[in-house]
Amino acid sequence: MAEEVTVPAGFVPLFRKSTLLETLGPFYSKGSGGEVVIGLRAAEKHANLRGIVHGGVLASLADIALGYVTAFGADPPRPFVTVSLTINYTNAAKLGDWIEARVDWIRTGKTMSFANCYLTVGETPIAHASAVFSAAS
Repeated sequence: MAEEVTVPAGFVPLFRKSTLLETLGPFYSKGSGGEVVIGLRAAEKHANLRGIVHGGVLASLADIALGYVTAFGADPPRPFVTVSLTINYTNAAKLGDWIEARVDWIRTGKTMSFANCYLTVGETPIAHASAVFSAAS
């Protein structure tokens, strides 16, 4: 039986699922379109032996949030694939922390989209990511 995860008010299970997201998650969302916030409660599977959330998990969370906002920020939604993802870590997340990913959507053109993502634990910034996406064919 899966352990119940506590999430802040307003967050619901992520509205789209895949095998990868099921394995890495569970992920939660609040809001819609270009304003969606993605959240994750740091569990044992997300951490290294010291109880610190692995940078790869944070990069995945940023990529997921960036992709969702880029795709679902348009009406109708547009399919994009990640071309480039750069992430800088500024602090650590620990077991049990609630991590939120907020996206600042910069620009979307005919074939490319650009956005930034800010990961936080409470008011503490833990990472900043920038991404470039290409329209999927």
